[in-house]
Amino acid sequence: MQILAQLIVSGISLGMIYAVIAFGYQLTFATSRTLNFGQGEALMLGALVGLTLVGHMNYWLMIPLVLIFGALQGVVVERIAVRPALKNKSEFGWIMGTIALATIFKNVAENIWGRDDLKFPSPLPESPLTFHGIHVLPMEIVVVIGALGMMLAVEIFNRKSIYGKAVVATSNDRDAAGLMGINTRLVITFSYALSSMTAAFAGVLIAPLTLTGATMGVVLGLKAFSVAIIGGLNSGMGVIVGGLLLGIAETTTGFYLSTGYKDVPGLVLLLLVLAIKPAGLFGKTVINKV
Repeated sequence: MQILAQLIVSGISLGMIYAVIAFGYQLTFATSRTLNFGQGEALMLGALVGLTLVGHMNYWLMIPLVLIFGALQGVVVERIAVRPALKNKSEFGWIMGTIALATIFKNVAENIWGRDDLKFPSPLPESPLTFHGIHVLPMEIVVVIGALGMMLAVEIFNRKSIYGKAVVATSNDRDAAGLMGINTRLVITFSYALSSMTAAFAGVLIAPLTLTGATMGVVLGLKAFSVAIIGGLNSGMGVIVGGLLLGIAETTTGFYLSTGYKDVPGLVLLLLVLAIKPAGLFGKTVINKV
């Protein structure tokens, strides 16, 4: 039981990273019904930019700069890959556009930082804390608190600020929001900036716990997309539950079966959800009236 508890604790930390990235998918889908398939690369760039900055300043002072960088990167993605597709009413243009930019970002990262994985210095002691025989790294606690804090901050912003209410209005009905005088194009741009900012934040959170490199975001982005589908693309609680389910399933499967099978439970769960409840565990099925 102690081993199982240890695996669950490790899975929670991993699952919250998936949840933050999946939350970014939700932000763009809500306002524009599009997804940034370069979310993983936004995480990767955030981690690598953070690695460069942390050599010149304190880790905690570096985070706001990475958030700004992530937001700017999201604006670039929206302007280049998404806005033209929406303007031309291209059904699949934004898919290929975001994938193309993700590939470009990955190649740029390889040319700047190289192809080798790099060690990100931890701002906290790397010796684990022990609670009733369960070992927890201080950075794992920061990951969970930081991930929940980021998602909570976005939710409070959407509920309490006038700009957040514009985002919510656009999410509910983009055409109606436009008729009410809301600049929906600007709202979509903002949602992409916020989405990439959350991914970059996830990058600097997880970087001290793993190796940092140009390929680190590929798998994380795909798994986070699975979490978004499992939990539901319109449910904040869904991405948290989905992330925790996937994270815990991976750590337990990797220990009890084999690390070669750790990706299987998440894929099986994804297939089951798509077959039984396509809108996600916490998603709502939208009925279009004609």
